[in-house]
Amino acid sequence: MAEGPVYDPGADWELPGPHGVPRAGSYGGGDGGGSAGFEYDEQTLHELVREWRELADEFRADFAQAEALKRANGPGLEYASGNNAELIRASGSSLSEALQQRARYCDAMAAKYVTALGKYATAEEAHAIEIGETTKGIL
Repeated sequence: MAEGPVYDPGADWELPGPHGVPRAGSYGGGDGGGSAGFEYDEQTLHELVREWRELADEFRADFAQAEALKRANGPGLEYASGNNAELIRASGSSLSEALQQRARYCDAMAAKYVTALGKYATAEEAHAIEIGETTKGIL
């Protein structure tokens, strides 16, 4: 097993070849076992959970700053200042909503990887029990 996570967000991954068949060295599903998609090791899953949670936290921090835009006041009492402040508040509202949606998306992605970790642990436990059962008479 390779040291460190397999996942490298900065890498330039090779896309599947003709007819959707992954090329050697492509990301996931290249073992010929018929399972499509991505396959991660446990360490990679932990790394993905951490990255998605950090990204969600960044969106939440930006959200706090966007909320200040929703309270903007014009610099003067003339029409142009008031109209400008209205537009800034509307922009702040749109930005706040978008940032909340993005944070929820990141939380959902992290939850999916946590679920995958649970399945991974369950499979590992089942295999350990199976191996234990098959070796009882050998030792």
